[in-house]
Amino acid sequence: MAGSRSQSSGLRALRPVAFGADPSGERMARIRRSPHFKDGVFQNPGGTARIRPSGSTRDLAKTYFDKDSRTRRAPKSAIPVHPTTLADISRPPATGLRLTWMGHSSVLAEIDGHRVLFDPVWGERCSPFPFAGPRRLHPVPLPLAALGPVDVVVISHDHYDHLDLPTIKALAGTDTLFAVPLGVGAHLERWGVSAGRLRELDWHETTEIGGLTLTATPARHFCGRGLRNTQHTLWASWVVTGEEHRIYHSGDTGYFEGFKDIGTDHGPFDATMIQVGAYSDFWPDIHMTPEEGVRAHLDLQGGGPGGVLLPIHWGTFNLAPHAWAEPGEWMKEAAEEAGQAVAFPRPGEPFEPAGKPPVEAWWRAVSGPIARPWRRPRSAGGVAGTSRSDLDLAGER
Repeated sequence: MAGSRSQSSGLRALRPVAFGADPSGERMARIRRSPHFKDGVFQNPGGTARIRPSGSTRDLAKTYFDKDSRTRRAPKSAIPVHPTTLADISRPPATGLRLTWMGHSSVLAEIDGHRVLFDPVWGERCSPFPFAGPRRLHPVPLPLAALGPVDVVVISHDHYDHLDLPTIKALAGTDTLFAVPLGVGAHLERWGVSAGRLRELDWHETTEIGGLTLTATPARHFCGRGLRNTQHTLWASWVVTGEEHRIYHSGDTGYFEGFKDIGTDHGPFDATMIQVGAYSDFWPDIHMTPEEGVRAHLDLQGGGPGGVLLPIHWGTFNLAPHAWAEPGEWMKEAAEEAGQAVAFPRPGEPFEPAGKPPVEAWWRAVSGPIARPWRRPRSAGGVAGTSRSDLDLAGER
């Protein structure tokens, strides 16, 4: 037995640090007690989600490496980044709520006197290796150290474009707290975050941090960082409620009916941060198209327009075959069809949802033509009146 423990410790020591750590001990025991953990893995709402590419590998490779596809998947000139300064984010928001999209899914939310940082990724690549993997299409708007104190860092799941080793190691040197889904704390502890600074939640569990209430809510996705994906860490969306405001961050998710339940239990929201990029017909269950993102927002709001939708998970990394600016373009059209207010800030541009959100289609100045026009849902009811099966996913059918 002692030899077995020694061998296990040796294997952990050989595991690349960027892979993090697998849950064990009491953390693993808690995972096994979760009502969402069955047959050795976490279960998705709405049944099994396809997490491997559908269709042939040859078709996927052809889509990725086609010359026109490579051209469309990068901007033709520098993406405009707002030169965020300390002055932008040091004075309290006049309305009590301010959001600053830092690119991809990273958002600084200043809510009722508290500062929440969602899925911070300041690294150059979303990859376990510094020399390979998807590289940023634009620089970070400001250095992490210039962000100032943060009350809580919220992580949606453990994929590299949401849980970034160099960013977490930098934040480990501060006194901020971390709210994470079940199992993800094992990674953070390996990287230097003490157990006392972790708030590790299952779906529907809540924690109080200062004057904020944070609730982990369901999402339809998957997890994993290492070569062997054990599916032992949970993925989540998040609701953050203050004294006056409430916001929602989707993390990564496919569309599912549970958005309505989240809206009923926790909404409506002053702002939602909704994943709308990295979609593909090759993996239709785990990422939303812009049309589905609008539908999710409407579900969260009780079925009608309300609050401001901030599109996230686009414009920073190439993670799918679609044109890099396509999510912004399609979101703009889908939201207009639904009569829904959408904010389109440049990376690093703060805005207050109750004020005048930025709406300029800034990507058009640096993007080539969007090869495939947005196709409205087949149902005459428009986005708000369609089901998922009515939506023309990625316009490729």
